[in-house]
Amino acid sequence: MSLRHNLKLLSRKLTQAFRVMMPSLFVLAFASVAHAQGTMDFSGAQTLMGTFKTFAVYAGAVICFGGLIFAGIRMMSGRFQDAIPGLFGALFGAGVLGWGAGWIGSLTGQSM
Repeated sequence: MSLRHNLKLLSRKLTQAFRVMMPSLFVLAFASVAHAQGTMDFSGAQTLMGTFKTFAVYAGAVICFGGLIFAGIRMMSGRFQDAIPGLFGALFGAGVLGWGAGWIGSLTGQSM
């Protein structure tokens, strides 16, 4: 084999090796920059999530109470079948009150 052929073969192999290693080199180049970042303060996010949790508690209570009032009025007038949607509304409000606030609180590690 000639020297020109060997250089061409070596050039192809180096180009192929460079193409294979390029993504790894790219990631490693930016990994050092990522370690140089400062810390982030999420205290504002916890305050915001606390506001959402409070809203879920109040909204669930209002929905539950409204459903019970709606169902109670229907039952007192003797229309028990018309009261069923109000009872489901009260059940939905209780779910928002319990599970909604619990889920929102779990996102930030807040105690219930």
